[in-house]
Amino acid sequence: LDDINDIKYLRLPSSKLGHEIVKEDRIGDDHHGHMHHVDHDDDASLHTHHDPTELRYSVFFNLEDLKVGLTKPIYFPKKKHSSPLLPRQSAASVPFSLKQLPNILKLFSLPQGSPEAKAAEFTLRMCESKTVMGEIRICATSFESMLDFIRSIFGMENIGHGLTLLTTTFYNDSKTFFQNYTVLEVPKEIPTPKMVACHLMEFPYAVYGCHTQMSDRKVYKISLRGEKGDKVVAIAVCHMDTSEWEPNHPSFKALGFGPGMAPVCHFFPDETNLLWLPSTVPV
Repeated sequence: LDDINDIKYLRLPSSKLGHEIVKEDRIGDDHHGHMHHVDHDDDASLHTHHDPTELRYSVFFNLEDLKVGLTKPIYFPKKKHSSPLLPRQSAASVPFSLKQLPNILKLFSLPQGSPEAKAAEFTLRMCESKTVMGEIRICATSFESMLDFIRSIFGMENIGHGLTLLTTTFYNDSKTFFQNYTVLEVPKEIPTPKMVACHLMEFPYAVYGCHTQMSDRKVYKISLRGEKGDKVVAIAVCHMDTSEWEPNHPSFKALGFGPGMAPVCHFFPDETNLLWLPSTVPV
């Protein structure tokens, strides 16, 4: 990515609109991104009969359990729908604040009280909520704002510096999104001094909640095989210090302990969850 104007041609995963995704394995330096086109299909996970809480909790695991042969049920929704992040100039012309919610709903023709309206309100509340100690966060409404945030965290002053983007990779087109997976190989730890995670938010257009924490974390690549034959190379992050987390965080309910008692690990469940690293980090 040599010029800021190239950004308008990029696509990032979104659950809302569009027909293509991009997986930027490397951006900048001498590395090149790879764009993969996929067909738009229905999200079969919408028709699952499993408890939504069970699905949400399944991405969490204990670090001490991360061994070859570990088998656990995991929900990988494999979202591949996409829409472009707006260019900065376009994003700046669209209101994005809780006090502007009525105007946002009117602009996108969303009925008050509809599921889409409630999701938009929830996203705005999350974006305006306080961060935990040691966390830095932004809700990126454009790709430029996402890059600006990442470079500020990594200490990069110009666009010539390289970035690596990691996402969970799926090697099958199975529609069995919730199944037992087994760890096939010794998980590969990716030592990195800094990282930025970006997660797709529910909103009328693509918005990513990006954040980083100063506390100790570990990044892993984990090879998994599902009971239905699905092969997945999952990205996972382990938070080594959770002492500042809210006691009602879903990870504690899933794992059965409280803040600061043990590391919390979680898989990145689909391609709408992005992990950015400096390109100097070997992956």
